[in-house]
Amino acid sequence: MASKGWFNLESAGIGIPETQFFEGDSAFKSLGLSRTTRLYGFIGCLAIGFVLSLLGSIVLFLAQLALFAILYALGTVVSLAGTGFLIGFGTQLKLMFKPVRIVATLVFLGSIGLVFVGAFVIRSDVLCIIFVIIEYLAYTWYSISYIPYARSAVLKAVGMS
Repeated sequence: MASKGWFNLESAGIGIPETQFFEGDSAFKSLGLSRTTRLYGFIGCLAIGFVLSLLGSIVLFLAQLALFAILYALGTVVSLAGTGFLIGFGTQLKLMFKPVRIVATLVFLGSIGLVFVGAFVIRSDVLCIIFVIIEYLAYTWYSISYIPYARSAVLKAVGMS
């Protein structure tokens, strides 16, 4: 009998729908991960990434620039890796470097590196915050590229289209 719980998708009789989010099945079947387990992996990575980034932001206010850079960047990467549980890690890498998102991906990954440069080489709080803002904006632009017409709507909303 299926275990009971408010988040048990199989026992609800709903099941997880066949969608594009589970296209990378072959890689996960060899690991023995069910769709529910992959969904838990995604949610877990998202939560851990959020907590790491939040802790990084807190230590920034405690003047721990190096620790901030490490925690914030690690949190961002863990959150991004969580989506690999949904579509497969290889598929995610291929999608990241499609022409429609290559600029956002490169700016996003570059800004993660620049956070480290700002913290360890230049040792500037202000530059680190600027690079984090750029990272956040690039990640947002990258993320909305998966939603049809979202980029056009955002550009129109900010008066750039």
